[in-house]
Amino acid sequence: MAGAGAESEAGTGSAEARSVQSYLDETPRWRDGTPAVAAPITATQRRIWWLAVAGKFFEGLVVFMTGVALPLIGKEFALSPVQYGMVGAATLFGILIGATALGGLSDRFGRKPLFVIEMALFTIFLVAILPAPSFAWLLVCLLGMGVALGCDYPTAHVVISESTPTRGRGARVLGAFGFQAVGALVGTAVGFLILNENPTLGAWRWMYATAIVPAALVTLARLSIPESAHWLNERGRRGEAEHALKRLLRRRPPYPRATPLPAATPGDRAAGRSETGYGALFRKGNRRALVLASVPWFLQDLGTYGIGIFTPTILASAVGHGRPHAHSVTDIVANEITAAKGAAFLDTLLILGIIAAVVLADRVGRIRLQVVGFVGCALGLLVAALSDQADGATKTALIFAGFMLFNFSTNIGPNAQTYLLAGEVFATPVRGKGAGFAASFAKIGAVVTAFLFPLLLEDLGSTTLLAILVGTSLLGAVVTWAYRIETAGVSLEEVGRSE
Repeated sequence: MAGAGAESEAGTGSAEARSVQSYLDETPRWRDGTPAVAAPITATQRRIWWLAVAGKFFEGLVVFMTGVALPLIGKEFALSPVQYGMVGAATLFGILIGATALGGLSDRFGRKPLFVIEMALFTIFLVAILPAPSFAWLLVCLLGMGVALGCDYPTAHVVISESTPTRGRGARVLGAFGFQAVGALVGTAVGFLILNENPTLGAWRWMYATAIVPAALVTLARLSIPESAHWLNERGRRGEAEHALKRLLRRRPPYPRATPLPAATPGDRAAGRSETGYGALFRKGNRRALVLASVPWFLQDLGTYGIGIFTPTILASAVGHGRPHAHSVTDIVANEITAAKGAAFLDTLLILGIIAAVVLADRVGRIRLQVVGFVGCALGLLVAALSDQADGATKTALIFAGFMLFNFSTNIGPNAQTYLLAGEVFATPVRGKGAGFAASFAKIGAVVTAFLFPLLLEDLGSTTLLAILVGTSLLGAVVTWAYRIETAGVSLEEVGRSE
């Protein structure tokens, strides 16, 4: 278009002061007045997206790889059932703490500093876990990795959202989030490959070691991005915001040549300062958003993390492969390889689900997909639970069909949309805190599930446990519809203020 006589909507790039989002959303026009479909994405915007992708990838990698490593860790450290649950829940508990304790700091200190610090912390704890001589050391390292990944939940979302045009924002955020599923698949595959090549009790250490160099490189690369112009402008730092926006929108040939922003009024600055604390989340204007962002996410995490982490265990137990009372390293590894194959196959449905979510989020809307996804999760878990009434090939088919439907439904619906909504429904001054609080509240469900799942699986059996998760999924659909706020196609400068 630039070579065919295209013009911008603003004409020739006048110095008229406009909002941050209007610069991000500006699209070229052809000479006859026909607008282009979307704003052209710059190299800096693409770099920010890929660096945010890395955080979601590492989360899926570590959390789901832990599911493969758990039996080896349990054997090496002679873990009790309670300690076994603590190892499974440690990273998730760290995410719970980090999302609020660190993620909310991005509203105060800026998006970029937290974006860098979180990945540096993750790398440090990855290195520290390799020589872990005891259960306590291991637990601290897993907790530390979780804290870093927890900070990434709100920060990565906000970094993408505040550097992205309104049109297609959902697809870009969910595209990054989808790499959690890619990480889950890679984590399971890495565990499988390492077990094949190194079938020893210490193989789990090599699993975590594979992520160290990539994490260090991502940390260094995150230093190169500009600060959020949205955040700088809300803080009254207009000159810095204009400079950051110009860096973000750097193109060849240069456009826009200048990025003047309107000066904030004293009333705007006072309002921003008065609404930056956590108390603001519970005020009338934010309560509906808080419930929508937090409660459905909590309910979906009950199922997603319970099923995700312990899929290998459930498959080995329910389908009957492997040796149920394995004690030797050889038996444990044999069971792990068998179960990891089935888990890796099921994890591919997570990727298909997120691809569908990326395509549909901006077209169908977040709320509809979340409701339909919750119902699909309930149906999938119900099918898996009914496998208890069958045997042989029919039982295996029902389990796999149920888990396949669950994995696809959770990623096209609640697992993707809850993350997307949490970073969109709050205004800029409290966006990091709101998204962080929602992620922390959700991870209470994940921690409870990860800690109690192995105990409940043994006491109640897989059928009863799956039936309980059917009920929580249906409740998630009801809460989503009752507190719905649709954000598809709505500017970030309007979201959170229209209520």
